[in-house]
Amino acid sequence: MISQNLNKVKASLHEGVCLVAVSKFHPVESLREAYDAGQRVFGESHVQELMVKYEALPKDIEWHFIGHLQTNKVKYIAPFISLIHAVDTVKLLNEIDRQAQKVGRVIDCLLQMHIAQEETKYGFTPDELTEMLEAGEWKSLTNVRITGLMCMATNTDDETQIHKEFRYAHETFEAVKQRFFADAPHFKELSMGMSGDYMIAQEEHSTMVRVGSMIFGARNYSMN
Repeated sequence: MISQNLNKVKASLHEGVCLVAVSKFHPVESLREAYDAGQRVFGESHVQELMVKYEALPKDIEWHFIGHLQTNKVKYIAPFISLIHAVDTVKLLNEIDRQAQKVGRVIDCLLQMHIAQEETKYGFTPDELTEMLEAGEWKSLTNVRITGLMCMATNTDDETQIHKEFRYAHETFEAVKQRFFADAPHFKELSMGMSGDYMIAQEEHSTMVRVGSMIFGARNYSMN
């Protein structure tokens, strides 16, 4: 079933859009089935769970950390993580740089931008994002590479609102790229869209979608 679901989602993707299979709270066996069906990019949001899966599964998997990351947990994933989606403070960016330096790596990161109406979502507001980039502290960090932005839309059935939020995110992405990363071809990722709204996200120029339940089914929260 997982392989069928995976193929269905892949068939719905626009050309060039990366599928991050959100595997949090799903057992290793489910990930292995997706792996055997050809999936190589998986998204996790709990460090302890990610560590267990990293040890148990093939080493050609590209692991993305998609949840809220605490600074004291960075050291555990620094040796192998491919992309950290939700960098929401300068403090976190500095810690990722510090831990990446220790293990001799450069870690790709996305800056999380808050565009949704819910107060519970993390991330920089567009103004805070601009202020942070203008301050320029990030330019001295040699072991992190900012490769784009990540955001989540409001959890609503109002597709017009979701379109509007994702469109705004894309406009902000383009403005940030032009102003701060014009000479950085690696700044190219806009991670937005989940199971319920990834089709809309693609229409609004998402380059990376984070899809879980449509592939793996309902989550087993007792795992955590």
